[in-house]
Amino acid sequence: MPDERTERYAELLVDCVDVQPGWQVLVSGSPLARPLLEEVFRQVGRRGAYIVPRISLGGDLGFEPAWVREAPIELLEKPPPLEAGVLEEADALIIVVAPENARELASVPEERLAAFRAGRRPGMERMLRHEVPWIGCQYPTPALAQEAGMSTDAFADFLFGACLIDWAELAERLQRRADRFDRAEEVRIVGEGTELRLSLAGRSMRVSSPGGNLPGGEFYGCPVEDSAEGEIAFTEFPAIFSGRELNGIRLRFEGGKVVDASADTNEDFLLQTLDTDDGSRRLGELGIGSNPGVTRYMKNILFDEKIDGTAHLALGNAYHDLGGTNVSTIHWDIVKDLRNGGRIELDGVVVQQDGRWLIDA
Repeated sequence: MPDERTERYAELLVDCVDVQPGWQVLVSGSPLARPLLEEVFRQVGRRGAYIVPRISLGGDLGFEPAWVREAPIELLEKPPPLEAGVLEEADALIIVVAPENARELASVPEERLAAFRAGRRPGMERMLRHEVPWIGCQYPTPALAQEAGMSTDAFADFLFGACLIDWAELAERLQRRADRFDRAEEVRIVGEGTELRLSLAGRSMRVSSPGGNLPGGEFYGCPVEDSAEGEIAFTEFPAIFSGRELNGIRLRFEGGKVVDASADTNEDFLLQTLDTDDGSRRLGELGIGSNPGVTRYMKNILFDEKIDGTAHLALGNAYHDLGGTNVSTIHWDIVKDLRNGGRIELDGVVVQQDGRWLIDA
């Protein structure tokens, strides 16, 4: 039976990029997302705009595992000119992630993934600089549900419950918190195994409500590149990257750079990723999760980074339109749970304790 939530979800996606008549809207997704994709096609058509469909077996824009595994490295490092032209000419992008296997990337050698990311980066620059409206989301597939330890129907309920909310009300609340961060010089994050200081001087935070992806429900910015000092232990949740799962990541920063790193599992992969390029040991983002509908860890960073009462750091590429200057082919968000003994301080003032905000009044 048709799910009326799919229609509302599609309408929200099209609203997020504010599709205008005559636009060329690139819509990407896998066959598993057909109900949502068809509804997006309808919504775009009703607005008098074109669709440029990109159906991917890999479940993500431009990534086809069968090709990435076999193509010469020199091809991975340079995107096809035809595809680069499409990304350059598109007026908006709607990206629906609907994987058949959430760990498909784990079968691709890291050197090939690094080459593919490097080759794809030039075509993604407009997105990274927010020069073109775009929105990314997920569609409830069995693979994503299994990762979360849920049935597919339960995962669908969770997804729609986190996405189909009063975004205007949440945006107002998050903007008040973001404004407080904008007035601060230094952020201090304290928790189990964690004592980390970083600077936001001269930088501003952006509210995602919903923002560049769904669900939204965070605010984020770019730390000053040489400011991170101290240690952080990501011991509450596993971190997932490139299909690999890492437990117990611990990072020590000096002068903004990771100078010591360890993990309880897959430590070799962690160290290899940190050595991807010159920017992969520096921070590109500090994000504060604030979506009240996301209350549990799901092995799904699109949701996990929005958990109310968490913070996340991204190693690698920064958002240059927010003042960040770090450049890398990776952007790896790792979540720190602050709901049990953690706190955030701004210029020495505690603004969040145990995941509860002290500055909303």
